[in-house]
Amino acid sequence: MSTVLVTGGAGYIGSHAVKALRAAGHKAVVLDNLSAGHRAAVGDTPFVEADVRDSTTVRATLRDHAIEAVMHFAALLSVSESVSEPSRYYEWNVRGSLALLNAMVAEDVQRFVLSSTCAVYGDRVTPPIAETHPTAPINAYGETKLTVERALVHYGRAYGLRSVALRYFNASGADAGGDIGEDHDPEIHLIPRAIAAACGGEPLQLFGDDYPTADGTCERDYVHVSDLASGHLLALDSLFERADATAPDGESPDPTGPVSRVFNLGTGRPHSVREVVESVDRVTGLPVPTLPAPRRPGDPAVLFASAERIASELGWRPQYTSLDDIVETAWRWHQSHPHGFGG
Repeated sequence: MSTVLVTGGAGYIGSHAVKALRAAGHKAVVLDNLSAGHRAAVGDTPFVEADVRDSTTVRATLRDHAIEAVMHFAALLSVSESVSEPSRYYEWNVRGSLALLNAMVAEDVQRFVLSSTCAVYGDRVTPPIAETHPTAPINAYGETKLTVERALVHYGRAYGLRSVALRYFNASGADAGGDIGEDHDPEIHLIPRAIAAACGGEPLQLFGDDYPTADGTCERDYVHVSDLASGHLLALDSLFERADATAPDGESPDPTGPVSRVFNLGTGRPHSVREVVESVDRVTGLPVPTLPAPRRPGDPAVLFASAERIASELGWRPQYTSLDDIVETAWRWHQSHPHGFGG
């Protein structure tokens, strides 16, 4: 079992990864500046309130907790905001990630799992999208994530860093136990926004109803957040297995394979915005009021994954394959935490 630093571990996906790490017997340490995360999301997990750009604190945390690997979730993630404010995304997503990597190199921590995104593929896609698909981001969010992915290859060759970048599709749902879930301010993801609309909030805006899809709305691959967490665990395990590998002739241990690998995480099945609305209608028993709205800049029409590579190489397969089951976990979280982690 290993000791893992989880940056952004008080956020939505990071907190689910922390729970999965601890359930698997690993020791987790969370580093988060709480600009978007919630202290309550990590419970009694050791916690450091800091920014990943604070190299002094990051290096001290790596040393003091004898960190063996890092899972990196700390980043900005709004596609539309990245179009209007690209400078913030380069500052946080690129500069922040490089500061973290440099701290790891200085402290000789050589295993890294990156939270990346399908936004690296852009909108000229041929789904299902495999990892070999050309990358051509159309927004700063995707571009900054791809920049970090590319840096990992060079850090591996120069400094011995071994890494896995996980390009996941639309994170969704909540922990089945109901302890943690999705709580953004403002909320940017479709399922919690649809639930809020059904519960009497503002009508849900449908950003574009004239896309070249079956019902005119965008289609996305909704992957459950707990399945994402299990993918991170498998990626972590693979980094330790590669470091422990020995050459066939029994010589000294030598890591095998490329210095940085990339995997998609998705279900391989797309659902339109209208299908999500219909699912929330069914699960909650409440109608979701909607309003038409213009397309958002940087939104591709269709994105869904081929996740065959990670299934073949690491054995990952999503446990949540029904959209209604995913929505049900989000609904359960909302019912028990109508005001998020605030109650």
